[in-house]
Amino acid sequence: MANLVNLENVSKSYGTTTVLESVSLGVADGERIGIVGRNGGGKSTLLRMITAAEAPDGGRATRGGDVRVATVDQSGALPAGATVREVVVGTGAEHVWAGDAAVREVLNGLGLMTALGSRGLDASVDRLSGGERRRVSLAAALVTDADLLVLDEPTNHLDVEGITWLADYLNRRFARPRGALLAVTHDRWFLDAVCTRTWDVVDGGVRGFDGGYAAYVLARAERDRQAGASEARRQNLLRKELAWLRRGAPARTAKPKFRIEAAEALIGDVPAPRSSTELKALSMKRLGRTVYDVEDITLSVGDEGDGNGAKRLFEHATWHVGPGDRVAVIGVNGSGKTHLLRMLAGELAPDAGRVVIGQTVQAGYLSQNVAELPGRLRVIEAVTEVRSSAELGGVELSAGQLAERFGFASDRQWTPVADLSGGERRRLQLLRLLLAQPNVLLLDEPTNDLDTDTLAALEDLLDSWAGTLVVVSHDRYLIERICDSTVALIGDGSIAALPGGVDEYLSRRAASSADSGATGATGATGLPSPAGAGDGKPRTDAARGRAVRKELDRLEREVTKLTAREQRLHAQLAEHAADYAKVAELDAELRAVAAELRRAEDAWMELADEV
Repeated sequence: MANLVNLENVSKSYGTTTVLESVSLGVADGERIGIVGRNGGGKSTLLRMITAAEAPDGGRATRGGDVRVATVDQSGALPAGATVREVVVGTGAEHVWAGDAAVREVLNGLGLMTALGSRGLDASVDRLSGGERRRVSLAAALVTDADLLVLDEPTNHLDVEGITWLADYLNRRFARPRGALLAVTHDRWFLDAVCTRTWDVVDGGVRGFDGGYAAYVLARAERDRQAGASEARRQNLLRKELAWLRRGAPARTAKPKFRIEAAEALIGDVPAPRSSTELKALSMKRLGRTVYDVEDITLSVGDEGDGNGAKRLFEHATWHVGPGDRVAVIGVNGSGKTHLLRMLAGELAPDAGRVVIGQTVQAGYLSQNVAELPGRLRVIEAVTEVRSSAELGGVELSAGQLAERFGFASDRQWTPVADLSGGERRRLQLLRLLLAQPNVLLLDEPTNDLDTDTLAALEDLLDSWAGTLVVVSHDRYLIERICDSTVALIGDGSIAALPGGVDEYLSRRAASSADSGATGATGATGLPSPAGAGDGKPRTDAARGRAVRKELDRLEREVTKLTAREQRLHAQLAEHAADYAKVAELDAELRAVAAELRRAEDAWMELADEV
């Protein structure tokens, strides 16, 4: 199959910094490629080379003359003075695009109609917020019939529902070899859910891996092992990350577990990421029994003058956060997540009710704003301004060592804060927060602008951190990795506990959309109804889960038997190689067994994805 785009020995430098050097690669029809790498490592530059937005210094970038490309970059630039309608669907007659189910799906799936409210598609893009502009740019790219869809951080400004819808949409759109997808993203759940290949942009080159993020982690660990890395090296963050992936949901590795037995030697002796019982006991010593008691609070925001613009975020809401709790807070954009953190941090008071803060609480609040960083200082000075050393995981680390763990190499530590990129500022903000050694962390979208390696390092630090953790995030991977419980702001003014985590939240939202009058099998956001609804299958999540796991066990036993039978047939073929009649008989039987094995594996994969 011919490539849509080819790069041949492409190089690109800015000043004295070489970003890409002698890179050769291609993008084929049907590929869904996720691009990862450190901030500033060349990911966006690579996209500009592929889309011909920028010419390489050396080498050649080519693409087919009839290849149509649609791009969403991080700038959020939209035509000045244009309306949303003009940007997304053009100036044609309304009945043309309104009658197109694909266009309606994109508008509803990205929540554009809901987000814009009464302004609708006639709203001027000049008056939109950053998040709304991002959705408009994404919608404009998705409604095109492009052969190559290039997305730079597509999940930015999307909530959990929006990210889930986008992943499902892209999987359906590129299910057949018709067009290709390139996505630069730090959202590891999205990488696993969508991408069939991963490119790692590092040290001026691009290394390719089959599969999404989990397969990429596995391949990196295996590559280190094959290179003869020392035992100390193999017991690093990568192995710990891999161990967590394998202990998680069975479908997370995107491969049946009987296909990755070779990886067990790598992770068999790796301890669990953290001991919740031990950390909770340590946290109680530092915090006592009371951390936060949110008692019967009510809060409205907006124009209180005439009451028409006011929005009720909380109404008689009650919530308790105890010592050692690790809680994720999720909800749609604008539901009040940041307001909740600000109340816990003591920056905002409710209209009614009260927020009781424990006497021993020393909270560290990470806001979405990085303006509070001291731009006049250098990185190492900004770190030592808070503390020159800190104990982390029972080990005393200097400010320089901590800075290195957050991706600031020794030469980069003397860079002025004002010259740092957005991702580097976010890392420095996190480092300063942890150096203050709070016993409660309130994190508002901590993954913004962070690359996958930095995210893994942050999670590793938080694994051994003994304290209470409250995280507002749309990053499903982070939520499942570092939090033990989930609550949601679902729009009724309450703070709802979700024992089933993000999946339960999505089911509730889909059911709520259906109850509100949405038609068909999907709700207003394009999300499928809960499993089993109206199809004759078990109707409760628990019953459906039991049925699926029972079938998974059966299929796993069947695959094991078929694999053993396949191996025996191979041995018999070798034994009777000179007997042509016997070989023909065994070969026919082997083909039948191989077909049965593929069928069983495919069925296993389908059910594993559902789990």
